Amino acid sequence: MLPEEAADMIRLRLPICLSANAMNTRLTLLSSLVVLGAAGCAAPSTPATYVAASLAPASGSTVTGTVWFVQESGGMLVVRGEVRGLAPNSEHGFHVHEKGDCSSGDGMSAGGHFNPTAMPHGPQAAPHHAGDLPSIVADASGVARFSVRTSGVVLGGGADDLAGKGLIVHANPDDYTTQPTGNSGGRIACGVISGVAGRDAAGREQPLPQITM
Repeated sequence: MLPEEAADMIRLRLPICLSANAMNTRLTLLSSLVVLGAAGCAAPSTPATYVAASLAPASGSTVTGTVWFVQESGGMLVVRGEVRGLAPNSEHGFHVHEKGDCSSGDGMSAGGHFNPTAMPHGPQAAPHHAGDLPSIVADASGVARFSVRTSGVVLGGGADDLAGKGLIVHANPDDYTTQPTGNSGGRIACGVISGVAGRDAAGREQPLPQITM
């Protein structure tokens, strides 16, 4: 028969952590409790800090989507998202722009690329705008799903903070050479990167998903 304290543990379904000596003396009696309580011995994980941008159509397109910006340590971001309504198997320039304004029908109200450090436009491996992101590529159904790691800050409050800026999907691929835009063409979707953790700019809660690549 189990000791009373072990029985109490089972009734309350509480996790327990045992020392090596206690494990040796109670191994037979308490092995099931150790299995049940193993998860409770681990340190709790820290929730991710992230903001979201909801993309709406621009320039007569039907492109929509949601993009999450997840802050990591050391000034790094994971940019994760899903964009729908693209041409099948197409590639599109994708940038953060200087103004969080999608009021014009063509996305031009978002201004130019976000570039607080006056760098040239370019790919991630070379000097580039703070708003330069890798292009997105649609599958055969016209859906682009992506998760990329890049430098950047959200909710940091500094000059390079992406919160409150515009997010644009362009009609064409980015050549990462032509200044200052990469010859990416028109703007077919526009969104605003939220300044409130866990929500988009409209205040809607946007739970962080697992994007299947």
